[in-house]
Amino acid sequence: MKRRSFLGMAGAGGLVAACQRQAAGPQVGGKRFNWKLVTTWPPNFPIFQQGVDRFAKEVRSMSAGRLNIHVFAGGQLVPPLGTFDAVSQGTVEMGHSAAYYWAGRVPAAQFFTAVPFGMNAQGMNSWLYSGGGLELWHQVYEPYRLIAFPMGNTGVQMGGWFRKKINSVDDLQGLKMRIPGLGGKVMAKAGVNPVLLAGGEIYTALERGTIDATEWVGPYHDLRLGLYRAAKYYYYPGWHEPGPVLELLINRDAWKSLPNDLRIVVQNAAAASNLRMLAEFEAGNLAALHQLQDQYKVEVLPFPDDVLSQLHRYTDVTLQEEADNDPVFRRVYDAYRKFAASNDAWNEVSEAAYAAARALS
Repeated sequence: MKRRSFLGMAGAGGLVAACQRQAAGPQVGGKRFNWKLVTTWPPNFPIFQQGVDRFAKEVRSMSAGRLNIHVFAGGQLVPPLGTFDAVSQGTVEMGHSAAYYWAGRVPAAQFFTAVPFGMNAQGMNSWLYSGGGLELWHQVYEPYRLIAFPMGNTGVQMGGWFRKKINSVDDLQGLKMRIPGLGGKVMAKAGVNPVLLAGGEIYTALERGTIDATEWVGPYHDLRLGLYRAAKYYYYPGWHEPGPVLELLINRDAWKSLPNDLRIVVQNAAAASNLRMLAEFEAGNLAALHQLQDQYKVEVLPFPDDVLSQLHRYTDVTLQEEADNDPVFRRVYDAYRKFAASNDAWNEVSEAAYAAARALS
């Protein structure tokens, strides 16, 4: 009897211990992974690079040290615009950048950053997370042994810094402007010579006159790059990037090597970073804009209506031409356009209607 009682208590104790372990979450044991992550951003750059550093720390914490991600800023391990190749070739396991930097190799990738006069951050998140956009993104990257997840958004950007005033489309003729992606292709139709530069190279190029204009992000970041010292005319709105998404790139073979619980950790940490980065920009932009105006005497100007109208027309032509030349681009374009039309229709009776109602007060 005593023996049966002892065994019963031992069994109950084991069950309690098992329940306690389950309640405490994943066990600390198991294979450990040490990964490298390279970015396109300068070291210690606010929100972008600092956000990636925070992502790595959160993954390490949530995985109980089973997945350690060592972060390298642009140029520390690979060139800033070498992120795509480094992850694709398996030189490193992860990268953080913006998909439109790879337009020369993967034209359809541009849809997963921003489309001129397209969806804002809320619309992009809806498309990617709940409208089939993420699945398309993975399909587009499949030949390059990559998968990607949204990990950051700047919200609606500013239109850019110019060393001279823009009063008409004619004033764009011949300008050398740092502007990537579809926005650069649209500007080319307006007579601009688009230039692709990493963030850390922009100020020097503008200050030395290598370029005549540049877009970067918005007041919070542009202030920190010191662009006001090289140009005094700051235009809005950011028609070219109304809700640009940043990407977490992952080598496909490395991803497959992770157990399912660590994949979930990575996905959720990326989603949290996606939300947090947008919130940080939205919270900091206005104060930075006031500083640019009040302290540094920057002229903040709207693009003339006729300039925006012409750029909108050039956008339609550009998208159609790109779709005619690339069946993958066409497939993503059709999906994006269909979702954007639905998103716009809902906005008419939601966000836009609410904004109009607020304006009445």
